[in-house]
Amino acid sequence: MKKITVIGTGYVGLVSGGGISDFGHNVTCADIVESKIKSLQEGEIPIYEPGLNSLVERNVTAGRLSFTTNIDKAIQDAEVIFIAVGTPQGENGEANISAVESVARSIGKNLNGYKVICTKSTVPIGTGDRVCELIRESMPENGEFDYVSNPEFLREGSAVKDFLWPDRVVIGATSEKAFEIMRDVYSPLYVNEKPMLHTNVATAEMIKYAANAFLALKISYINEVANLCEQVGADVHQVAKAMGQDGRISPKFLHPGPGYGGSCFPKDTHAIAALSKKKGTPMNTIDAAIITNNNQKKRMTEKLLNLVGGDFSNKTIGILGLAFKPNTDDVRESSSIDMIQAILEGGGMVNAFDPIANESMKLFFPNLNYCDSWETACNNTDAVAIMTEWNEFRGLSLGELKSIMKSPTILDTRNILSMEKLKEHGFKYDNVGRIKAL
Repeated sequence: MKKITVIGTGYVGLVSGGGISDFGHNVTCADIVESKIKSLQEGEIPIYEPGLNSLVERNVTAGRLSFTTNIDKAIQDAEVIFIAVGTPQGENGEANISAVESVARSIGKNLNGYKVICTKSTVPIGTGDRVCELIRESMPENGEFDYVSNPEFLREGSAVKDFLWPDRVVIGATSEKAFEIMRDVYSPLYVNEKPMLHTNVATAEMIKYAANAFLALKISYINEVANLCEQVGADVHQVAKAMGQDGRISPKFLHPGPGYGGSCFPKDTHAIAALSKKKGTPMNTIDAAIITNNNQKKRMTEKLLNLVGGDFSNKTIGILGLAFKPNTDDVRESSSIDMIQAILEGGGMVNAFDPIANESMKLFFPNLNYCDSWETACNNTDAVAIMTEWNEFRGLSLGELKSIMKSPTILDTRNILSMEKLKEHGFKYDNVGRIKAL
C-alpha cells in the first residue's frame, strides 16, 4: 500500500482519488477550496456521477481516503503525487496551465524525499518539461523526484467504471523506477492483464489529445453525413449502423446529434489545434471538426425555427435535456445553451427540464422557468426540443405530450423517438439525418 496525494478535487481528481483508494492505497485528496473540502468531509459529493458516492463512502469508511486543505503536508506525506487540477481553455484556444504550474511550485517547496510526480490533468504536449523545471527551481538541493504523465480517459456518466475497468493505462515515465512504482499503484489492473503502455512523457501527453480529438472528429463527421442524408433521402441510422459493422470503423461515436459538448472535447480540440499552429503543423481535420460542431449547433436552432414558422417571438418552447449528455449534471458547452440563447434572443420563452442538470444550467440562465418534470416543461408550449437522450425522454407518452401542448411540434435532436408514432399522433416534427415517415 502506498501513500498517495491527489491535488485537485474536481471531476478527475475525485474519481481518481476514489479509484486509487479502492485499489488499496492510502489516498489524501487535497484542494485549496475550503468549502469543497468541508463538503467532502461531511460526505457530500459536489458532482453527479453514477457510482461515485458509493466509491467515496466505501473508501472513507475503510480509512483509505481522506480530504484536506493542507496542501504542504499532503505533499510531504506522499510517495506519489497526482496533479489533477483544471486546465481551462484560454482566450487563444490553448490550455491554461497556471494551476498546474502553481502546484508544481508547491511540490518543489515541499519535496522532502524521493517522490513520483504524476500529472493526471489534460495538459499540452511539453507541459511535463515545464513542471519539472518549476519543481527543480523550488526544491532543496538534495531534492529527488521522477516525473510521470498518466492521462485520464474518463467518460462523464461512466467515469467510475472507466477508472476501475479501463481499456488501457498510459504511463509516460522518465525512468524505469517511476514506471514500476506506477505499475504498483495500478497493480489490480496489471494483475487483471489490462494493457499498460509505457511511453515517454511527450507521447503520453499526445495520446490524450489525439484520442479526444479523434472522437470529436468522428462525431462531427457523422453529423455532416446526417446533414447530407437529409438532402439526398438517405437514413443516417442505417448508414451509421452499416459503417459501424465495419471492424475498421466500429459503431462507437457514430451517433448524429446537435453537436458535442462537455468539459473535454471542445477544450481539447481547441488546445491541440492551437498547439499545432504554434508548432507550424496545422491539423486541418481538427479545425474542420471544430467548425462543423459549431455549425451543427446553429443548424439545430434553424431546424426549430423552421418548425415554429420562422419566428420565436412570443412563443414558449419546452427544452428537454440541459446536460451535454445523459448521466451527468455537466452543462459545459451543451448544445442546449445555444438553443436557449437563440430562443431568448428571438423573443421567445423557455420551459427547461433536466433530471439532474437544472441547477447547473442556472449558472448560465438564472431566470429561466425551470421545471421538475417533462410534463410541466411541455405544458402549453408551442414546440418542444429534445436536447439530451435521457431514458425518461425515450419513453415519454406522445399521446400525453400532444394533449398538454399548445401545438404538437417537436424537434428530436437525438433521434430517440419513433417517427411513425410521431406521425400517428399528428406531430409536426424534425430530427437529424432521418427519412421522414410517409
